[in-house]
Amino acid sequence: MVTAFVMIQTATDSIPESAQQISEIEGIREVYSVAGDWDLIAIAHVHKHEDLAEVIANKLSKIPGIKATQTHIAFRAYSTHDLDAAFSLDLGD
Repeated sequence: MVTAFVMIQTATDSIPESAQQISEIEGIREVYSVAGDWDLIAIAHVHKHEDLAEVIANKLSKIPGIKATQTHIAFRAYSTHDLDAAFSLDLGD
């Protein structure tokens, strides 16, 4: 599984509509509106790297109002919750 974080700039008057359309793309798990240089951040989960081209270049980038994207591919996930579960011992009482 490949995870990517897609930073998205949209026309300011179409942020909610763009977010909704992005969230409906297969391969996009979540879309967040954010403050800062980007308007939205989408989290993509696909089976292989080649699928990112379909999701981002062929679908997401073609949504009306999308002005720019920048994609960051995750190498590894770290989670305190996952680490705690892996190292906890259930000794029973």
